[in-house]
Amino acid sequence: MKQVVTTKKAPCAVGPYSQAIRVQDTLYVSGQLPIDAKTGMMPYGVEKQTEQSIKNIQEILAVEGFLLSDVVKTTVFLSDMNEFAIMNGMYANYFVSPFPSRSTVAVAALPKGAKVEIECIAQR
Repeated sequence: MKQVVTTKKAPCAVGPYSQAIRVQDTLYVSGQLPIDAKTGMMPYGVEKQTEQSIKNIQEILAVEGFLLSDVVKTTVFLSDMNEFAIMNGMYANYFVSPFPSRSTVAVAALPKGAKVEIECIAQR
């Protein structure tokens, strides 16, 4: 049975989707824009936006007692693949070996003009 997971410590879903869905020991986290839930603002630059997106993921994971070390798969959406190295450098500050599998996709645009959005799957 699936269970909706939500927290006010990460940006609220603004459409017909959930922040996350838990099915047994797996948590599926929707793409997280780099919006600070307290201020509603996005930091400038892909480095700080990557950091904020990951912090939002951490807040959602924490609701169900998951950690970043439980993440088995991420998908990173970038509006400019020329900023991959910058994103990757910040990403490496949060995920440690054994690293989750990852796809990085260049997109034409992201909501609210974001430079990065990250989704993940966590498993215990």
